[in-house]
Amino acid sequence: MKLYSINTGYFKLDGGAMFGVVPKSLWNKLNPADDNNLCNWALRSLLIQTDNRLILIDTGMGNKQDAKFLGHYQLNGNDSLDTSLAAAGFSRNDITDVFHTHLHFDHCGGSIERQEDGLLKTAFPHADFWSNPIHWEWAVNPNDREKASFLKDNILPLEQSGKLKMVPVPEQDFDQHNRLGAVEFAPDIAIRFVNGHTRSMMLPQITFNGRTIVYMADLLPSVAHIPLPYIMGYDMFPLTTLKEKKSFLQEAAENNYILFFEHDPVNECCTVEQTEKGIRVKETFRLNSL
Repeated sequence: MKLYSINTGYFKLDGGAMFGVVPKSLWNKLNPADDNNLCNWALRSLLIQTDNRLILIDTGMGNKQDAKFLGHYQLNGNDSLDTSLAAAGFSRNDITDVFHTHLHFDHCGGSIERQEDGLLKTAFPHADFWSNPIHWEWAVNPNDREKASFLKDNILPLEQSGKLKMVPVPEQDFDQHNRLGAVEFAPDIAIRFVNGHTRSMMLPQITFNGRTIVYMADLLPSVAHIPLPYIMGYDMFPLTTLKEKKSFLQEAAENNYILFFEHDPVNECCTVEQTEKGIRVKETFRLNSL
């Protein structure tokens, strides 16, 4: 197995929305906002190369939306999905599986592209696209609060392509943390389910060189979100996120997990440890240092 960090660019989101109830006087030290209160965030995917598959986890925002939409999020930086894949020695044609942690636009927008004739098609011609039945239903019939994050142009073409596949959700009750158990996706890749940010979000857990790496998606968007109260205003069920974070971070500290961040603008990976103030960052590093 080989792993590659794939940066698809950066975008901006309101700092207050990203840090919830935490005062700006605290979070602004961690990710300073511009004059419009916007902080810059990464759109970082993970590429997993196995003996017979090339699996891309999340695909960033893409660029097919209109100028008004893209202007809200101020895409920036020199990296793109294509340049980062090329730097790793691959192209879109090589991808066998596109795995969506969830279907918010900044995680799946790059999976669909708009052709010159205006029609939408999948951006990875030889890939299967993965979601799960609980989250799919949540995305195609969204609640009024979350529907702005579920764009039909990103979602419906996946089903229309005939290449949409579903990860089975464990047939068991939620545990005391409203968390579902893990299922195997491929050798050395298990999928954890969490429900605070959105219903049935999936976190790939990878066994690599004797270590456990967890792709954090929006359970922990960045290193700055490790302290327990730092929960995004975007989360549908913040108290569930709180329970999930607390449980996961304890597990990660006890087992020396590596956390891989999708949105941290600086840090790709970290480990955590127990301190007098709670669980905090132990060390940060780049994926290619492993």
